[in-house]
Amino acid sequence: MLKHQPNSFKILALNQISSLGLERFPGEKYQVGNDITEPDAILVRSHNMLAMDIPSSVIAIGRAGAGTNNIPVQDMNLRGIPVFNTPGANANAVKELVLAGMLLAARNLTPALSFVDGLDGDDTSMHKQAEDGKKRFSGIELPGRTLGIIGLGEIGRLVADAAIKLGMKVIGYDPNISVDSAWSLSSEVKKAQSIEDLLRHSDFITVHIPLLDSTRHLINEKSIQEMRPGTVLLNFSRNGVVDEDAVLAGIQSNTIKYYVCDFPSQKLHRQPSVITLPHLGASTQEAEENCAVMVVNQLIDYLQNGNITNTVNFPDIVMGRESPYRVAVANANVPNMLGQLSTTMAKAGLNIHNMTNKSRGEIAYTLLDVDSPVPPEVVDEVALIPGVLMARYLPRQTQ
Repeated sequence: MLKHQPNSFKILALNQISSLGLERFPGEKYQVGNDITEPDAILVRSHNMLAMDIPSSVIAIGRAGAGTNNIPVQDMNLRGIPVFNTPGANANAVKELVLAGMLLAARNLTPALSFVDGLDGDDTSMHKQAEDGKKRFSGIELPGRTLGIIGLGEIGRLVADAAIKLGMKVIGYDPNISVDSAWSLSSEVKKAQSIEDLLRHSDFITVHIPLLDSTRHLINEKSIQEMRPGTVLLNFSRNGVVDEDAVLAGIQSNTIKYYVCDFPSQKLHRQPSVITLPHLGASTQEAEENCAVMVVNQLIDYLQNGNITNTVNFPDIVMGRESPYRVAVANANVPNMLGQLSTTMAKAGLNIHNMTNKSRGEIAYTLLDVDSPVPPEVVDEVALIPGVLMARYLPRQTQ
C-alpha cells in the first residue's frame, strides 16, 4: 500500500470524544466528524469495529482508552496500520473504582443499602429495624489486610500505592513487568513467586492485565481453589480474564466472599455476593479528557511526522526532525529490508541524513530523513519492495 502525504487530514470519530482532545487538531489541517468519508484516521472508544468495513484510506486508528478488543488489530497488521491506545490515561479513575470496590465488599455496603431501601414505617420504626438488622452487615477494616495485585502496570502500581497508604500489605505478580514499572513500584510491595503464591496469601485480589489468549480465564476453578476462604476478588480489567462459572462455584463454596467487577452479564445478574458495575472504570470526566488529549496528540505526531508512541501492534519510534524530507515505511519483519531501502535511496541520488528502525513481532517500522525532496516515483518504488505494507512521504509542512 502507498500513501503520499496529504495537505490535510480527515478524522472519523466513531464515538463521542472529549472536546478537550478534539480541539488539539489544527483546524486548518484537520476535518473531524462522525460522518467523514474516506478518512485518514479513525478515533474510537467503545464502538465495535470487528465487523466494520474499514476504508482503504485509513492509515491509523486511535483508541481513546487502553483496551483494543473492539478493533481488528491483526487485520490492521496486514495493512500496516498502527493501532494507538492510551495506557495510563485512565489509571487514576480505575484505581479509585478498585478502592471503592474493596470498601463495598469490606463493609457489606451493597446488601446494607438494599436492606435500608426495604425499610418501612415511621422514623421510630425504621430506627428500630435498622438497629436490629445492622449486625448482619458487620464488616472488616482494610489496615493489616493483604491485597494481591495481578498485573503491575500503571493501574496496578497506583492501586498498590493507595493500598499501602491505607495500611494494607501488598503482594504483586507480573512476570512481564517493564523496567520502568519495576523502578516506579513501591519497595513495600512484596513480590509473589507465582500466581498461586499470590492467591494463597491474599485477602483481596485485584486483576489488572490485558485479555489475551494466554490470560483468558486466568482466574479459573483451579486457581480459585488456591484462595483463602472469604477472599474478595475484584476484576476491573477485562471480563474474559475471569471464568464466571468458576467464580459462582467459588461463592457457593465460601471461598469467594464477593466478586466485584465492571462487566454485567446474564450469569452474574442478581447473583448473591456479586457486585457488578456498568463498566465505569474510565467513566470520569478527567479520564475521558486525558484519553482524548493523549490519543489525539499521538495521531497528530504520526500523521505529520511518522512518529509512533503507544500502539498495541507497532514498535515505539520517535525521531526528531533534522531534515524536512522524511519517508516512513511499515513492513513485514523480514531480512534485508533496510538494505533495500538504502539501495533505493542511493539509486535515486538521495543522501540519508538520519534513519531509525525497530521491530515488534511481525511488524517492522523505519523512519528515513533525507537531505533533499523525495520524488513520488521513489516512494512508489519503496512501496513495491516485497514485504512493504505502507510507504508514506512526510515532507515537513510549513505553517
